[in-house]
Amino acid sequence: MNTIIKTFDTWTTAQTPKTSGRGNRSNNQSLLGIQKLRELILELAVRGKLVPQDPTDEPASILLKKIANEKKRLIKEGKIKKQEDLLEVGEDEEPFDLPEGWKWERLGTVTTYGIMEKAEPSDVDENTWVLDLEDIEKETSKLLQKVRFSDKQFQSSKNRFYIDDVIYGKLRPYLDKVLVADEMGVCTTEMIPINGYGNIAPQYLRLALKTPYFIKYANESTHGMNLPRLGTEKARLACIPLPPLAEQHRIVAKVDELMALCDQLEQQQTESNAAHQTLVELLLGTLTTAASQTEFEEAWQRIANHFDTLFTTEYSIDQLKQTILQLAVIGKLVPQNPNDEPASELLKKIAKEKARLVKEGKIKKQAPLPEITENEKPFGLPRNWEVSRLGTFTIVGTGTTPSRDKMSYYEPKEFHWVTSGETSQDFIFDTNEKISSLALKETNVSIYPKGSLIVAMYGQGKTRGQVSELMIEAGTNQACAAIVLINKEESHRKYLKYFFKKAYEEIREQAAGGAQPNLNLGKVSNTVIPIAPLPEQHRIVAKVDELFAICDALKERINQTQTTQNLLAGAVVERALTKQVAGKVIYTTSEQVSMAAEPE
Repeated sequence: MNTIIKTFDTWTTAQTPKTSGRGNRSNNQSLLGIQKLRELILELAVRGKLVPQDPTDEPASILLKKIANEKKRLIKEGKIKKQEDLLEVGEDEEPFDLPEGWKWERLGTVTTYGIMEKAEPSDVDENTWVLDLEDIEKETSKLLQKVRFSDKQFQSSKNRFYIDDVIYGKLRPYLDKVLVADEMGVCTTEMIPINGYGNIAPQYLRLALKTPYFIKYANESTHGMNLPRLGTEKARLACIPLPPLAEQHRIVAKVDELMALCDQLEQQQTESNAAHQTLVELLLGTLTTAASQTEFEEAWQRIANHFDTLFTTEYSIDQLKQTILQLAVIGKLVPQNPNDEPASELLKKIAKEKARLVKEGKIKKQAPLPEITENEKPFGLPRNWEVSRLGTFTIVGTGTTPSRDKMSYYEPKEFHWVTSGETSQDFIFDTNEKISSLALKETNVSIYPKGSLIVAMYGQGKTRGQVSELMIEAGTNQACAAIVLINKEESHRKYLKYFFKKAYEEIREQAAGGAQPNLNLGKVSNTVIPIAPLPEQHRIVAKVDELFAICDALKERINQTQTTQNLLAGAVVERALTKQVAGKVIYTTSEQVSMAAEPE
């Protein structure tokens, strides 16, 4: 237990990256340490190590006799049907040792699991509570909403429940949805109302069903692949640790107190994460908005002075990368050289080469794009830079998807085929699918040369708007836009790729459509891009590559630290649970957590 105390601040602050949607800045870390602390509390609770035992408590053996008598009474009165008796729990089945006065019993022996009262639509009134799985938050088991029959009428049978019934979500038990009803109602048949025959505290039964050991048993006992659910017989055979009733109430009170402390710790960490992210964004923003070189140097010095404090999370490193890209395309990442040939000359050379390719019939002549308005021009670009629409100095196109019902389009497999799925990666090396020359002829598919850039125009989340380099000659379908460069220099291609990596959020916002938002060729072609002189593009690309390598090294170090911290959190909790030493009890007040145990 001394190990838990000494490392408390380290393992309880363990965090792991959490997938989050756009705009969800302050909650992009999963608080693994707090989660492990909650698991530890629940496990200690049902092992008899959370509160002291009282030898004057009526033992669980007497409690079991009361439960048996109550079951006989209900059967005799016809209120429940007699169920098949279950075998006693054998010593080899006991998950862990219990204190004196406790007993292991099967869930189906001490509760009504599997005995359900059905309710039809005609059996309820307008105000009846109708509970579904989605109304309960996973893991926390918080009730998200109470829906009445008047707002959510149902047609099929439901399970009826009463006040103090424990309602257990048997579908996908890893979601950990268990609550105690505070009024009667009906619930989906994917939830099972359970009652301990009036001799088990409902809140104790609830926390026993939420312990990691029970969730593990439930997950290992499910049937069904897509919709795994815990079967009734498997659930009834589950082993439940049963303490004296008086101790159940003391355990519930202590768990509530400790969980409140966990909520406070979680809130503090969440607020700390949010404040840290806001500070990172604010300070990085001063770099991109600096009006002069002096302001820029002052802004960078502020960041440099606190670098080790600011860049401690994956999110902060990603923000640093985005800032590097932003500085790159507004001319603030590397110094300008007045001797560089201006970007206007580069655009003239590209226009001349494009005209030659049109004249030779190698590409089609494109309609001129609209003039760039003043509102579209980036503010404060350096001298010798220019702005141009992407379609003016590149060729932007796509192809029609070959018909899936014509196998001849895919035989012989001659040409590689790229869809938007591949663009979620940094590079495209190969595709699983290839098409024949017949598809090119009949479906107007274009084949784009190696080195083209591919932009995903369809897709949800982070895929749409992403750009990749085409590492092979391949065709695309309408889910992608291919950008063929007239100027073939590698640094020019990488400069454009870095622009898209910086701007894909803004580009993605232009997508139209509901369920499947998409860009189109016109929007991609009309993208306004700041163009640096070609020699400066070389310097920008080299500097971005150099800084990104440093960022990647920092992120790897952060990941290693987080991994170590997460392993520590798991190891500390596991050791606390496997170290079976008599007399260890956790005492807690609202001010502190202290351990009453001998040093290990």
